[in-house]
Amino acid sequence: MSVKPYQPLALRLLHGTVALFGIAAWITGLLVYDSWDGRFGGLKLTLRDRNLIDLHGTFGFFLFYLFILFAIYSLTTGRRKLVQSTTIKQLAQVGKPVWWIGLQRVTNTTMLLAAIAAVGSGKLQDENWLPNGDLNQIAYFAHLISWVLVFLGLAVHVLMSAKVGGAPLLLSMVDRTARSDDWLVQKIQQLFIKK
Repeated sequence: MSVKPYQPLALRLLHGTVALFGIAAWITGLLVYDSWDGRFGGLKLTLRDRNLIDLHGTFGFFLFYLFILFAIYSLTTGRRKLVQSTTIKQLAQVGKPVWWIGLQRVTNTTMLLAAIAAVGSGKLQDENWLPNGDLNQIAYFAHLISWVLVFLGLAVHVLMSAKVGGAPLLLSMVDRTARSDDWLVQKIQQLFIKK
């Protein structure tokens, strides 16, 4: 009988919030690109609504600060889910279960780096570039490339998680229960419950 996977509450909260804001930023970014640029293809909606830029920027603003917390968590508590010194050895064992774990770690790391590039290049944007037709800024191209990588990374991230842990792993990310020995639960109890 397999054990139901448990994800720490802090991871679920950060991961879920970053995912929601990231998807919202990605969708609004697509609409901004489609409305003001579209030279590499698009939906051809041409909304040309300046509020879209502001909405995208608002999601990006909150995502920037949320992502700092998520990156700190990923590089400290969650570091074992990123590339390790053993990852190269794991990738050499093609087709074995450990190979899939190595691929998942590479995917997680790539996704984290793409998101850092997307959020970072987003902070370098000027909201007047697109309405003024200034479409050839290096920071804008970096932002476009980063968001394409985030989209591709997200798809591979979900597929790799499904392959490595199946439905139980995917469902553990949206589980609403928390163990009493969870670090965040204990910290909350220490703050609010007097002994």
